[in-house]
Amino acid sequence: MSILVNHLDHIYNPGTVFEVKALSDVSFSVDEGEYIGLVGHTGSGKSTLAAHLNGLMKPTGGGIYYNGVDIASEGYNLKELRGHIGLVFQYPEHQLFEEDVFTDVCFGPKNLGLSRTEVEMRAYDALKAVGIDDDHFYVSPFDLSGGEKRRVAIAGVLAMKPEVLILDEPCAGLDPAGRDEILAVADELHDSLGITIILISHSMDDLARHVKRILVMNDGKLVMDGTAREVFSHREELEAMGLAVPEVTAVLADLKKAGIPVRDDLITVEEAAKEILRVFGR
Repeated sequence: MSILVNHLDHIYNPGTVFEVKALSDVSFSVDEGEYIGLVGHTGSGKSTLAAHLNGLMKPTGGGIYYNGVDIASEGYNLKELRGHIGLVFQYPEHQLFEEDVFTDVCFGPKNLGLSRTEVEMRAYDALKAVGIDDDHFYVSPFDLSGGEKRRVAIAGVLAMKPEVLILDEPCAGLDPAGRDEILAVADELHDSLGITIILISHSMDDLARHVKRILVMNDGKLVMDGTAREVFSHREELEAMGLAVPEVTAVLADLKKAGIPVRDDLITVEEAAKEILRVFGR
């Protein structure tokens, strides 16, 4: 599996007074098994970019290649592509509509024309993969907690058996427990099933704990692409874009400025705790 984004442009309302260039000359690649974070302030182009990756939007310029083939080419099977590259929108539980959880998750694979047995096996496997108990299968999705609804919505996309799963702000509106549940699901899908994950998030602390690589969008352009540690080393540049570094990274930097000889390139609470104990000889 490979995705190549090649000099991608997108203009909304071209040729009108409302013309806006949402993406400008964006290029990067995604390899099989990666766990990538995608960040940027509101209006930076990250959601527009995500919508291009599985063909929901067509480029104004440049292209996107899935396994070497331009997905905007004439006759390309976008329905099949969306089975390979799944996109879970922000607040996906708003798209739940069937009378029970199991039927809702069956909806996607059923539309692929699969046998009833295959559809139900996929739905069962997807629900188990996101941690939904059997006794919740035949209840209304609207009777579930916020975190459970979000996991059911993810299962609906997962039942399509994607190779790539794009999660657009999957923790938005959830309490800390619900957020941890969703991120644990993403980790499990990546670590156990080998699914390539692209996680769109505004939480730098979540990205520091979970992703291996971060893409930073600003004003429609890709301005950073590196490991989480590399990206978070650019604190001033991130802050100039209205972004931030993980809280512990900022705290360590302040401690170093105060004369305490700590490393300021650490990005998780666990790393910071060990470093502070080391400095104070414990």
